[in-house]
Amino acid sequence: MERLVGTVSRGVRAPIIRQGDDISRIVVDSVLAAAQSDGFEIREKDVVAVTEAVVARAQGNYATTEQIAKDVRQKFGGGTLGVVFPILSRNRFAMCLKGIAKGAEKIVLMLSYPSDEVGNHIVSLDALDEKGVNPWADVLAEEQFRELFGSARHTFTGVDYIAYYKEIIESCGCQAEAVLANDCRAILDYTKNVLCCDIHTRARSKRLLQKAGAEKVYCLDEILSQPVDGSGCNEQYGLLGSNKATEESVKLFPRNCGAVVEAIQKGILERTGKKVEVMVYGDGAFKDPVGKIWELADPVVSPAYTSGLEGQPNEVKLKYLADNEFAHLQGQELKDAISEYIRNKGEDLTGQMVSQGTTPRRLTDLIGSLCDLTSGSGDKGTPIVLVQGYFDNYAE
Repeated sequence: MERLVGTVSRGVRAPIIRQGDDISRIVVDSVLAAAQSDGFEIREKDVVAVTEAVVARAQGNYATTEQIAKDVRQKFGGGTLGVVFPILSRNRFAMCLKGIAKGAEKIVLMLSYPSDEVGNHIVSLDALDEKGVNPWADVLAEEQFRELFGSARHTFTGVDYIAYYKEIIESCGCQAEAVLANDCRAILDYTKNVLCCDIHTRARSKRLLQKAGAEKVYCLDEILSQPVDGSGCNEQYGLLGSNKATEESVKLFPRNCGAVVEAIQKGILERTGKKVEVMVYGDGAFKDPVGKIWELADPVVSPAYTSGLEGQPNEVKLKYLADNEFAHLQGQELKDAISEYIRNKGEDLTGQMVSQGTTPRRLTDLIGSLCDLTSGSGDKGTPIVLVQGYFDNYAE
């Protein structure tokens, strides 16, 4: 009988992961136990995805604010430090900022506006228009910003991040000054030592600052890129992708994830005879239409995945075929014609009209976003996601 169900995404429950646990074995055991419990079978080309948080926890990849501070002091030598374009997040940046502040005497905190890099707004574009402020040219001291716009509370959290970040800095015995600007080079009027805290635009910020005469410039991916006093680290991403663990520590983005995904793939193959694809995923890449937040606070959606997840979808648009190529057909004739077209489609449809309207994103970004939405970030208890039927098409 023809299978009438397409893609299915299942959250899979797992034990609470602790440091030192064999994460690959736990994922394999959990997926197979779920299949037995719910009566479904593992198939070829299924995707097993595990959230980066439990991988990093199993690895024990943590660092304290004191360890962050020591790395900051070693790189900048203390004194006044410009902290440029951090995202507005209690979970993602507050503990990083605490560590940074412990490694400096004064921080000039430069926030982008009207929103941070991932869409957390501190003021609306309409309010800027009303006050005649040009965010691309105007540099606002905190006092100017307050006179124009008053409090700057986040839509969802209700937090005034300017005040909150200053309180964190000052609680560490460090002086704090806040300014708002969108040209990273504006920080050079305050200090020549700069830590670029933006995520996806960090390379450009560093390049512009170095060219403009900054003396010492580092990005967050260069802080804790190596262990400090026995800390965890991430050679590629440093503090990027970290989350608050306690009031004095962060959990870093996981390391060496390639070995993890390969071990999971091998484990399921040995026990089922089926070759699945495997990925580690973090934040999905999608935008909230109300809060305007672009979810991707991690440096990448997926730090590691098996080879079958490389590339982009190569799909045709069914409605285009139905309305154009086969507009004269109906019923079974239409179905047969479209199925035959799909079976004989080229290996690369880039730029062809028949693929217009399909999603031009990498497979790992698409599937990772699906997994992030499936697992959620709260108390669902499903850090593993099994995606079935993703690579099916209408002709199969």
